[in-house]
Amino acid sequence: MASDRDILRQVNELVAEERDLRDKLQHREIDESEEHARLKSLEAQLDQCWDLLRQRRALRAGGGDPDSATVRPESEVEGYLN
Repeated sequence: MASDRDILRQVNELVAEERDLRDKLQHREIDESEEHARLKSLEAQLDQCWDLLRQRRALRAGGGDPDSATVRPESEVEGYLN
C-alpha cells in the first residue's frame, strides 16, 4: 500500500506533467485537443490521489488502519460533484 508520502509524490508528478502540457501548448508543441484530453486524465488521477489521502487521514483520525484505504474508481471520484 502506498504511504501518504508516496501519494503526495504522485500528486507532485501529476502537477508537473500538467504544467509541462500547458507549456507545450503555449509553445505549439501539441494542439489543444491533445492538451485537453491529457489534462482530463491528469485531473481524474489527481482527484483519485486526493480522495485516497482523505480516506487515509479519516481512517487514521478514527483509529483505523490507513492502509485499508483503496483507490476508488474514476467514475466514483469524479461523480462526487454531481
